[in-house]
Amino acid sequence: MNYTVKMMQEAAEYIKSQISIQPEVGLILGSGLGVLGDDVENAVRIPYQDIPHFPLSTVVGHAGQLVIGTLKGRPVMVMQGRFHFYEGYSMQVIGFPVRVMKLLGIESMIVTNAAGGCNPKFNPGDLMIITDHIKFFDESPLRGPNIDEFGPRFNDMSEPYTKKLGDLAIRVAKKLGFSLRKGIYAHMAGPSFETPAEIRMLQVLGADAVGMSTVPEVISAVHSGMKVLGISCITNMAAGILDQPLNHEEVLETGAMVRDTFASLIKGVLAEWDDIVVYSMNHERKKQESS
Repeated sequence: MNYTVKMMQEAAEYIKSQISIQPEVGLILGSGLGVLGDDVENAVRIPYQDIPHFPLSTVVGHAGQLVIGTLKGRPVMVMQGRFHFYEGYSMQVIGFPVRVMKLLGIESMIVTNAAGGCNPKFNPGDLMIITDHIKFFDESPLRGPNIDEFGPRFNDMSEPYTKKLGDLAIRVAKKLGFSLRKGIYAHMAGPSFETPAEIRMLQVLGADAVGMSTVPEVISAVHSGMKVLGISCITNMAAGILDQPLNHEEVLETGAMVRDTFASLIKGVLAEWDDIVVYSMNHERKKQESS
């Protein structure tokens, strides 16, 4: 499907008609981590199937709805359930909700995922700040005619994950009494888990974690000028690191184990979000004035 700006506007207008607040931060929650949407206050829940042109999530552990309200006093729009290439969706479809977020006035995004650990120093249950990613696809959510309303034909990806937001998350975790990993996330097609040989390849390339999501949304967000914080939950060690088979149930179980820690981290970040957003806006303004 080739989405048009009109289709995106129709989706955004429907969402606006259902809510009375202006969301500031978009959250896309991965497998086993969607429970955070249940903590949103004064929540309006909109099933994906009610939104014009919105795709539907088919993965176990994804509720398939938007939750709009406040979290730690911050107006947020939470996606409980995301879309994947392995479900049969194109990259453009996967990026569609991010474009709708932008039309709703959202300028920042927190994206989370369940990932396999490629770094043997990691352990299941670790949370990792994504510092960069590796995309193993020729296809991109930006493939095809560029939509100039969102960004340039050839957009900069030198800082896809906003460093100031990653630093903020690390500080918040320290205050809460735990530490975060930092690393590079590799995006593979799925739905099969990777082979041991593929994991060895990813390790050579410098990947610390691997998964089947996140990157299309981040590319769409960065193209639209949005700030991004990416967090991986290491739900299992990738193939070949431990002598055991992999399954999706383990992913969900580990996500459930760390959900309180994960929720406290996201809430803590949102509570201190203003300082980083103001810094980023001033920094961008100074860059423009000096150029």
